[in-house]
Amino acid sequence: MALPRTPSFRLDSKRALVTGASQGLGLAAAAALAEAGASVWLCARSADAVETAAQSLRADGGDAHALTLDVTDLEAVRRTLDGLEAFDILVNNAGTNRPKPFTEVTPDDYDAVLDLNLRAAFFVAQAAAARLIAAGEGGSIIHISSQMGHVGGQNRSLYCASKWGLEGLNKAMALDLAQFGIRVNAIAPTFIETPLTRPYLEDETFRAQVLSKIKLGRLGQVEDVMGAIVFLASDASALVTGTSLVVDGGWTAE
Repeated sequence: MALPRTPSFRLDSKRALVTGASQGLGLAAAAALAEAGASVWLCARSADAVETAAQSLRADGGDAHALTLDVTDLEAVRRTLDGLEAFDILVNNAGTNRPKPFTEVTPDDYDAVLDLNLRAAFFVAQAAAARLIAAGEGGSIIHISSQMGHVGGQNRSLYCASKWGLEGLNKAMALDLAQFGIRVNAIAPTFIETPLTRPYLEDETFRAQVLSKIKLGRLGQVEDVMGAIVFLASDASALVTGTSLVVDGGWTAE
C-alpha cells in the first residue's frame, strides 16, 4: 500500500522578502526562512541594522541579503521591487504602536501607526504580488497581524484598528489572488518579547495583566512564531489561504 507523504516544509530555491527584518519578529522570520533553505532579503530603514542582521544570518550559514528601504515610501517600494526578481514569499512584518487612551490619540499618532501597519503593508503586498503575477508563478504572502486584530485592547485603539484592517485585507487579498496561485495568510501573535514590546512589559502591572490573559501562562518568544512562518511559506500549507493563524497562548479562546 502506498502511503501518503507529508508535504515538504523545505524552502530550497525559494526567494523571500521580510520587512522590518533588522530585529524582533522580522529577524526571527528571516532566520526561520533561511534555515528552511530560502534565499532571504531582509528589508529595513536602517542600513547599518539590516546589514548587521544579514551578516548574522550569513555567519550562521544562511543565504541573506540586506535591503535598505522605508516601506512607507510607496514610490521607492514600487521602484525597488520592480527592479528585483519576483519573491516567492513575502513576510509583511514592519509595524509600530503608540498605545494611549482613545481620547488622547492625535492625527500624527493615527498617521504613524496606520501608515506603517496598514497602508505600507497594503502596497508592499501589491507590488510583490504584481511581480509574482507577471512571472506567472504562485507564492505565499504572510501578514504579521496580532491577536489585537481579533479582540479589543485598552489604550490600543490605533493598533487594533490597523490590525483588524490587516485581517480584512488578508481575506480580500486571498480571494483576489487565488486565481494566480498566490496564497495569502496572516499570523496573529500574542505579546512577544521583542525590542518593540519590552518597554511596555517592564511595567509590572501591565505585565501581570498580560500574563493573566495568556492561558499557557507565559509571554511569547520569537521562536513561538517561527514554525508558523515556515508552515505558511511552504508546501505544507498548500491549501491554506485567507486565514489567520492565531499564536496567542489561548488569549482569544474565551
